[in-house]
Amino acid sequence: MHKALAHNQGDDVAVAVAAISAGEEILVVYIDDDVEQTIRARADVPYGHKLALQPLSAGAPVTEYSTQVGVARTDIELGDYVHTHNVKTARW
Repeated sequence: MHKALAHNQGDDVAVAVAAISAGEEILVVYIDDDVEQTIRARADVPYGHKLALQPLSAGAPVTEYSTQVGVARTDIELGDYVHTHNVKTARW
């Protein structure tokens, strides 16, 4: 059963649909085409929060819904918890 959903192929983050534990191997399903990806979580990710679908360098745009939603504050690795500690909003 999947524990995270990604909205579109090419998005950098997926949303946890259940709490995820560090070290857990999870199934991610892409809503736009039902493709599946398996990722090992590098940190605990609370329900409703995001995890990285690919590595991102500090300063890189962060996409969700095929739209830039933020900018990486630090380097982010595949499976990292993605939140305000490592991403700033693109709104302002």
